[in-house]
Amino acid sequence: MAERSTHWWHYLTPGPAHRRLGLVCLGVGTQHGRLPTVGPRVWDNHVAVLVTEGAGWFSQAGGAPVEVRAPAVLWLFPGVPHHYAPHEQGWSEWFVDFDGPAVQAYTDLGFIDPERPVVPLRDAEPARHAMARIARACRRGSPYLEVETSAMVHEVLVALRRARADEDPQGEPVLEHLTRDACLPIPVAEHARRLGMPVADLRQVVRRLTGCSPKDYLLTVRLNRAKELLSSVDLPVAAIARRVGYDDPAYFTRMFTRRVGLPPSEFRARQFRGFPPAAG
Repeated sequence: MAERSTHWWHYLTPGPAHRRLGLVCLGVGTQHGRLPTVGPRVWDNHVAVLVTEGAGWFSQAGGAPVEVRAPAVLWLFPGVPHHYAPHEQGWSEWFVDFDGPAVQAYTDLGFIDPERPVVPLRDAEPARHAMARIARACRRGSPYLEVETSAMVHEVLVALRRARADEDPQGEPVLEHLTRDACLPIPVAEHARRLGMPVADLRQVVRRLTGCSPKDYLLTVRLNRAKELLSSVDLPVAAIARRVGYDDPAYFTRMFTRRVGLPPSEFRARQFRGFPPAAG
């Protein structure tokens, strides 16, 4: 790695209309080499620092330094002091500054964890590619730049989640099991038994991966399947309820209406308005 440092960065100032998108990009950049020590300092927004090569250290809120080894992401949180630097050999990094109300949703869903400011990754390339796309958009310029970069920040956050070293790159077996068997009329405890794990462990895994409880995850899978059936086959609502795991059609209708905002019959009518339903 070159001893002298090089850098490029660009900053954005989204307006109120852009912030209503829920997530905005405030800056993007890349640095390489023997970089100076950062901080201690405090930001007013979130930053994802993607370390693609090299090693160093990181400290948050005055805590003891922890080792950073590429590939890894450093999360900088608003209002929280941070302090970090590469070792003498230097490192390569990309960063994206972002803000907006959608950040809380990403935190609730486990994409961003305030308790884990340093997250090892299996592979930095997908997230680096997404950040580089933001940089190219900034270099190119556009009247829609703030909207484009906002969409790309979502891509960055998803790429960082997929690349986490504690995630299975082939898919999460627990979620695969729940998705496969979601429409069976069995309780969460039985799903846990079939997976060979305590119910408390199942709850913890599902919440870490999806941001919701196993019961809510199973409900979402069932409702998605019910929507597919309501939109494609000419079966009574009671028959569809049984297909997605509900022996009581009235209970299914209440759950569907509460989550979707309209009853199954009205959902079907809206899908078929203007064309006949497909045969089952």
